[in-house]
Amino acid sequence: MINNTPIDASLDLSFQRQVDVSKELIWRAWTEPELLKIWFCPRPWKTIECEIDLQLGGVFKTSMQSPEGVLVANEGCFLNVQKNKQLVWTNALLPGFRPKQANSLDVDAANFFFTATLHLEDHVGGTTYTALVRHADQKACDLHKAMGFEQGWGIALDQLIEMLRQGI
Repeated sequence: MINNTPIDASLDLSFQRQVDVSKELIWRAWTEPELLKIWFCPRPWKTIECEIDLQLGGVFKTSMQSPEGVLVANEGCFLNVQKNKQLVWTNALLPGFRPKQANSLDVDAANFFFTATLHLEDHVGGTTYTALVRHADQKACDLHKAMGFEQGWGIALDQLIEMLRQGI
């Protein structure tokens, strides 16, 4: 549960880990485009584009590239921004809270609408890092899970921590 909002196991995926880095550094890694591009997707994939306007309705846009050169773009907007504590964004809305057309995503093409929450909380020696991704329907949730949600978020977090330990 994040902010007293119950998790629906048929629609939501969550990931939580305690890490030995500060929430302030994690926040920077999530909110500075040049840092996010370093760690955001599991290697050998890479994030080749990132745009962040860290305000309500501001853009959160990434473009990832597979090892074969396939591009996967995702654009949405921020719904909640609490510095060093919480980020909430969705790809169901464009910047400025402009709704996307319903046919702009195709679940069969591994695209789906979601709302994601990243919650950072102080923990002895570091941070409790919690991610929650809410899906519109069970088909999208199952697809995201089958794509390796937990493993992918875990690898990305490992890459984030590796980057922070090297110094930013």
